[in-house]
Amino acid sequence: MPLGFPNECRFYDGAVHAVRFSGYDGALEAPFFIGERALKRIEPDMPFDESGLLKAFDLNRQRIYATASKVYDRGRRGSYEVLPEDF
Repeated sequence: MPLGFPNECRFYDGAVHAVRFSGYDGALEAPFFIGERALKRIEPDMPFDESGLLKAFDLNRQRIYATASKVYDRGRRGSYEVLPEDF
């Protein structure tokens, strides 16, 4: 079963300076993080605050999901980080 993103929930985690979201491989949850630098790479003019980061995520959600799927395919881990160089 391919990785899916049926739950559109995401939130900014200030402790790691990243937006957290989840993908699902069947019933298995795969937590993802996309950091500020990666979001800035795909949305260069975004404000560098929580609302700007969340808006950048929302505006690029399909691109982020496609990239997250490629990161996931590299191998199973406890969590996955989408990096600037992944774009």
